[in-house]
Amino acid sequence: MAEPKAGNAKKSAPEAANTKAESAKGTAPAVKAERAPLLQHGDGRARCFWCGTDPFYMAYHDDEWGVPERDSRALFEKLLLDGFQAGLSWITILRKRENFRCAFDGFEPEKMARYDAAKVEALMADAGIVRNRAKVEGAVASARAYLDLQDKGIAFSDLMWDAVDGETRVNRPRRIADVPAQTAQSIALSKRLKGLGFKFVGPTIVYAAMQACGLVDDHLEGCHCARP
Repeated sequence: MAEPKAGNAKKSAPEAANTKAESAKGTAPAVKAERAPLLQHGDGRARCFWCGTDPFYMAYHDDEWGVPERDSRALFEKLLLDGFQAGLSWITILRKRENFRCAFDGFEPEKMARYDAAKVEALMADAGIVRNRAKVEGAVASARAYLDLQDKGIAFSDLMWDAVDGETRVNRPRRIADVPAQTAQSIALSKRLKGLGFKFVGPTIVYAAMQACGLVDDHLEGCHCARP
């Protein structure tokens, strides 16, 4: 699950989320953030503009986004959720995350890989998740690809972290435009994932997942989460 856009590139998860959510309120700090990439909050902390002023979103920014995740199942969950986010606001996915976890059996690939047509139809009737058939079926296909990878003796965590040579790539962008929507690494990882049978893993989605899972740390310079 994640970030600001670069130039005319497609918006990444947090930016799209903040723009839609705040525009609906008529405040749109994400738009104003073109002039002020950091927001100063009431707790005295400066944060990347995209989390807006929603406490739920601020907590995600502080506690999850950019924090290294090395558990294979957790990485798989975040990649799938970023796939479900495509075209929607990220805050919508965050608010539905517990519903997703319940509906998809905790994102356990072994269980998801056994989903049949009846289970897919049940998911399509579940108002607690994003009811997009292509994305639901894509999640099942990705679970099967995950198990195929496992059968080959490759851990999903290793596959993901190999994209950055096993270490978090720390960036300290000063401007929103300095944060890319995709990189050479996300393009290469996207291609590899697609070749293995994973779905909804385009370069932008993959880069959002890389940011969310701490493969890259794109907290803006001056953000209180921009650790050394």
